[in-house]
Amino acid sequence: MQRAKAAGLAHDTSYDLPVTQEDLADAIRMSMVHVNRTLMVLRAAGAVEFQSGKLTVSDRDELVEIAELDAGCSHHHQ
Repeated sequence: MQRAKAAGLAHDTSYDLPVTQEDLADAIRMSMVHVNRTLMVLRAAGAVEFQSGKLTVSDRDELVEIAELDAGCSHHHQ
């Protein structure tokens, strides 16, 4: 988000992200099902909203916490 703000692309906590879940899945080499489930978890936690080509970070602290937990789990499985 900081880079998007620096580039003038983000406003407050939102920015345009004109991609579909399928595009996102292809870009990060995950299945569309996994991308959908991950977005559902992030929405349910109140961390982000991704709708109609717009990403809104609703709770940055929660998003960071989820990312750190996920990174910790991934680290243990390597």
